[in-house]
Amino acid sequence: MSAGLLDTATPTARVAAAYARIAEVDRPEVWITLRPESELAGEAVELERRIAAGEQLPLAGSLLAVKDNVDVAGLPTTAACPEFAYPAAETAVAVARLVAAGALVLGKTNLDQFATGLVGTRSPYGAVRNARYPELISGGSSSGSAAAVALGIADLAIGTDTAGSGRVPAALHGIVGIKASLGVIPAHGVVPACADYDAVTVFAADLDLAVTAAKTMAGPDARDPRSRAWPADVRLAASPQPKVAIPRPDDLAPLSPAYRHAFTETVATLRDQGVAVHEIDISPLLDAARLLYDGAIVAERYAAVGEFVDKGAPGLDPTVAAIIGAAKGLDAPAFATDLDTLAGARATATALLTGYDGLLLPTTTEHPSIAEVAADPVAINRRLGTYTNFCNLLDLAAVAVPGAPTADGLPFGVMAVVPAFADQLAVDLAARLTGTPSPLLVETGVPLAVFGAHLRGQPLHWQLEQLGARFAGQITTSDAYRLTALDTTPPKPGLVRHGDGLGAPILGELFLVSPGGLGRFLAQLPPPMALTSIELSDGRSVVGFACSYDAAVAATDITGYGGWVAYLRAR
Repeated sequence: MSAGLLDTATPTARVAAAYARIAEVDRPEVWITLRPESELAGEAVELERRIAAGEQLPLAGSLLAVKDNVDVAGLPTTAACPEFAYPAAETAVAVARLVAAGALVLGKTNLDQFATGLVGTRSPYGAVRNARYPELISGGSSSGSAAAVALGIADLAIGTDTAGSGRVPAALHGIVGIKASLGVIPAHGVVPACADYDAVTVFAADLDLAVTAAKTMAGPDARDPRSRAWPADVRLAASPQPKVAIPRPDDLAPLSPAYRHAFTETVATLRDQGVAVHEIDISPLLDAARLLYDGAIVAERYAAVGEFVDKGAPGLDPTVAAIIGAAKGLDAPAFATDLDTLAGARATATALLTGYDGLLLPTTTEHPSIAEVAADPVAINRRLGTYTNFCNLLDLAAVAVPGAPTADGLPFGVMAVVPAFADQLAVDLAARLTGTPSPLLVETGVPLAVFGAHLRGQPLHWQLEQLGARFAGQITTSDAYRLTALDTTPPKPGLVRHGDGLGAPILGELFLVSPGGLGRFLAQLPPPMALTSIELSDGRSVVGFACSYDAAVAATDITGYGGWVAYLRAR
């Protein structure tokens, strides 16, 4: 686990440092409910006891801020409307999973009311100021969550994302935001905005910690009927030489000049790394984005909280109330028409992204001031969602990371956008942009040991790449195996078990393959090759390549070379 922003050793010390930081920055608008320090200190002591007892807690001592449209038992949920508040009886499953992994909940953060907005100013609890530039917006609707991380108070923060709320605030603060495929992280315990398009998201200062949190929260839950598991054939790695799509110049017209330059610099960084970059026409995606607010889909917002909004509570934000209230008059035929339009748009998006490891987009268009948003609250908000609004409508996943900074030093963010369940590819591309190792998000892979033509650089390795297999390191077998050179096309070795001490350690490589991919691989395996259990020198047993005994007997023994590549070099 990453150390996060608070570089202190124990959970108790981390709690003390967080509350000292809260006092230091004096940003009361970040929080709607902040838990007493004494409560958290007591939980930290109990957490230290669990750690001492040997519990494996991947998020031990990480401090967590939770957007206040997500339930935490014992705390009120307001969705940034005081009159809407209710005491949460149960913790949202995503938060509960983080707590079970060792995270400590600091409190509930401010947001654009009912998660309706991308600015972070639509709240009776105050406009959330940017962590580094107080005159600028934090971005919304997960404004307080992103600010809590960027201010160095929380290591992690929960957001939600329907139109971009888990990504725009990340861009405006220079942090990481992960919006997984819809349903991968259950939305149980979340006040819905548009229930079919809501996603629970996570913010962190670095990619590794964000991924650790995201995979901790992932997995279906019966309490969320829209939750989904990773499919059996999920891809586990981007291509070694990725091919990335970017928008054509016309599609970048909404960017401010400073952001346009920063995006160009970010793309240049990828090209310098040898990534193949191709311009595509994303106008169909941008057109689909308009359906979220301009079409009948906005009726889902009315279905969520419309009856409450109709009562005219004093704490309602006028812009939010107008958006939700206007959806009341939309009719069912219009909604059905928009769903049909979306089905076509999803097919178009699939076709556009086929053949690419991902689509690189600017996360948002500009960084406005709080005063500018106050003067023009609707138009600016609409522009900020230009590149984010379509993602959930079209069932795409995205990882938002910092891009090249602007000329004046303001943060600029980009997103790696991928089709549903290709989340690991987005993480891999994000890692290239951040210059860090790529962490594993999808942990459903089956270890597969290869020893010959499927090794990296060998003629059949493309078959593993086609399956989205992920390289997991070099391995050696136990000393029970012998290696032979088979008479096949292309040439390949045959590995055969002879018994403990009757062979030699054989060098190979380990890959992670999806269960479905492994099944496809096995179905296409030609004789005399087979997959069987292979004993490794470290004591593990994994699925790996072997060959039939009669084929090995008829072949040339090359065990003395210690591996296939060494044998080829010697030849």
